[in-house]
Amino acid sequence: MPNYLVKLPNRMNATIRQDVHKQRARIIKAMAHPSRLAMLEALADGELCVCDLQKLVGSDMSTVSKHLSVMKAAGLVEARKDGLWMHYRLRVPCVMQFMYCIEAVLNEGKEQTVKFRRSE
Repeated sequence: MPNYLVKLPNRMNATIRQDVHKQRARIIKAMAHPSRLAMLEALADGELCVCDLQKLVGSDMSTVSKHLSVMKAAGLVEARKDGLWMHYRLRVPCVMQFMYCIEAVLNEGKEQTVKFRRSE
């Protein structure tokens, strides 16, 4: 089983558990921006140059670089230099499973709204 699929034991030391929650929150915060989510989604299809990511989100290069720096520090992406350009890829493609889970929550919310309205 890959390391990222290892389930944590339910009974952990409270201090360790709090540390795990803080680490998870740091990663989720690194994803918590529409431009970062768009970049992560684009990187799910493979490695991209910073210039491609800049076109995707429509921000200036310094803003895109800052977003990538935040995601790299959180361990979401990794970079490789090719001449003058930096190319980024997902470090752990399983992060897209989290995105699919969010979509399921959004879709479930829409279904709940529709069901509620129908029963009125």
